Amino acid sequence: MLVRRCAIPLLSTLGLLAGLLAPVAGADARRTPAECAAALDCTAADINLLTMAERLEFVRAMESGPAAGLHAPDRWRNIEGVITFFRDRRLGAPGSWVSYVDAGIVEGIERGVAIALGRGTDEFGNLGSARWASYLTRLAAGAFTTRSAHDQAWSEAEQASTDHGVALAEAHGQVATPVEQRFFQFSEVYRWTLRNRPVVLDLLLVYGGLIHPELARLRVPFYDWFTDVSESAPSYHGCELAYGFAQLHPVAGVTGVAGLFLAYVEDLFDEYLAGHAH
Repeated sequence: MLVRRCAIPLLSTLGLLAGLLAPVAGADARRTPAECAAALDCTAADINLLTMAERLEFVRAMESGPAAGLHAPDRWRNIEGVITFFRDRRLGAPGSWVSYVDAGIVEGIERGVAIALGRGTDEFGNLGSARWASYLTRLAAGAFTTRSAHDQAWSEAEQASTDHGVALAEAHGQVATPVEQRFFQFSEVYRWTLRNRPVVLDLLLVYGGLIHPELARLRVPFYDWFTDVSESAPSYHGCELAYGFAQLHPVAGVTGVAGLFLAYVEDLFDEYLAGHAH
């Protein structure tokens, strides 16, 4: 009887310990970058849990894997540059405003690839998904005969997924800090620049000489460098510049997207010249 009485609390204790030591339910539900790139079904909630280093791995795995079959092995190198900047500056921790916005962008790309490949039609509620799918389908078919047409479609897809990311952050009660909001304006300038090639080239022709003696002459190669989605360096350097400006707030009083673009141009052009001999 004594043995039996002792065995009951002992078994209860062992059961309690087993429960504490057992894996927590859902602890292994966190998806890895490789799993997300292979399945193309990670939600923005899944992506929000990834670090920026892991998101960089995820985007690169999509480019070298499933997206390569759509002639898109390098279509998000500029986004790689932005994510690399976030990683290096330790920005965008899971659950933050930056994290949710970025998760919306990456989710839109992921689902766009999946839809374009015929691997389902679920957009995950992300308006960027269908636009990315359309962009990729046209890209694979060789439908973009001009740089302007390509950049327009790319920027519209990224804009839609970015807007979804902003809404996602707001839905989770996250609000951009003043610095983050000013930094975000730079990304809006970038997408506007992609969509308005003739306007931007005209601006550089008219104002370029006032900003730098070589800018008007080199406006086309500079513009093509800055808006090249297959390069990570321009976006990374652009982020460095924009974040520095956002912290110091030197663009106060500048109005309109065109005005913001011109406020950044001098430093961006210096970055361009540093890597290009003319």
